[in-house]
Amino acid sequence: MELVVARVGRAHGLRGEVVLELRTDVPEERFAVGAELATDPVERGPLTVETVRVHQGRWLVRFAGTPDRTAAESLRGVELLVEQDASSEEDAWYPHELAGLRAELADGTVVGEVVGLEHLPAHDVLVVRETGGERTLVPFVHAVVPTVDVPGGRVVLTPPGGLLARDAGSLADDPEQDGS
Repeated sequence: MELVVARVGRAHGLRGEVVLELRTDVPEERFAVGAELATDPVERGPLTVETVRVHQGRWLVRFAGTPDRTAAESLRGVELLVEQDASSEEDAWYPHELAGLRAELADGTVVGEVVGLEHLPAHDVLVVRETGGERTLVPFVHAVVPTVDVPGGRVVLTPPGGLLARDAGSLADDPEQDGS
């Protein structure tokens, strides 16, 4: 299974460096000089790390064969991939481990299926396709997703009222929720 560890951002300077939008907790391992990374789209790679440095909190990398700003700018948006199995950390999951898990409430009521994970500025969100077909973004925080049971094929949700589309109709019928 391939895992996205970064997306190539804008070019930095004139010597072929790019800013990386990280998707890994171990960039020093993933982007060591000489590391070869698969890409999406596949025809853009593989890319080999030639130089790496951190500048003002941003990871800057130059890949072999990218000598100038024009070449660096042509890589913008390319996703960098590594081959990865299951996560070995407790309370850490890769997107491919979460996709396909049944989403249910604490009482066991099935509300949908996890179809992905998105990285937003504040925190990650699970993308859940509800049983009615609605696409819902669920904050991937312990208060809302207290249980991730990959071997059991499920995540347990404790969503606040109105987060799920299935709750929208019941909130419209609840006079205490309409502010009157």
